[in-house]
Amino acid sequence: MPPGELLDDYLTQFKHHCTPFPNLISMLEELKKKGYRLGLVTNGYGVFQYDTIQALEIKEYFDTILVSEMEGLRKPDPLVFQRAAERLNVKMEECMFVCDHPKNDVEAARNVGMVAVWKTSPHWNEAKAADYTISDLAELKLILETHEKAVQLSN
Repeated sequence: MPPGELLDDYLTQFKHHCTPFPNLISMLEELKKKGYRLGLVTNGYGVFQYDTIQALEIKEYFDTILVSEMEGLRKPDPLVFQRAAERLNVKMEECMFVCDHPKNDVEAARNVGMVAVWKTSPHWNEAKAADYTISDLAELKLILETHEKAVQLSN
């Protein structure tokens, strides 16, 4: 298969084969139930990313979605994180960014004042800058409880 056909196949067919991380939907449902405002920031092609989001059936959980091609910005650019916070009407330091890339996500989120939660990945060994590390999205509930208690104690 020529490279152009291979790329076209990937761009048009990935949505039929993508699978969510375990516990993605239950975690999103829990966060929405608790009243959290949710944003999604992703690098990639607009139509491709939206097709993937639709295929995973997660669009309804997010208050804002930023796709790099459509925004004209890519992570780790601080402006994409600022734009997400503004659209959610929250301060940067009130944001917790759950992510899977050590540099484009974890370091970038920390650099703008967000709390960074690294979802481990077989593609990366570690994310030294992460505030928290999880291997399963179900662990996020405990991270939120721990973080909220720490914030209350510091105030």
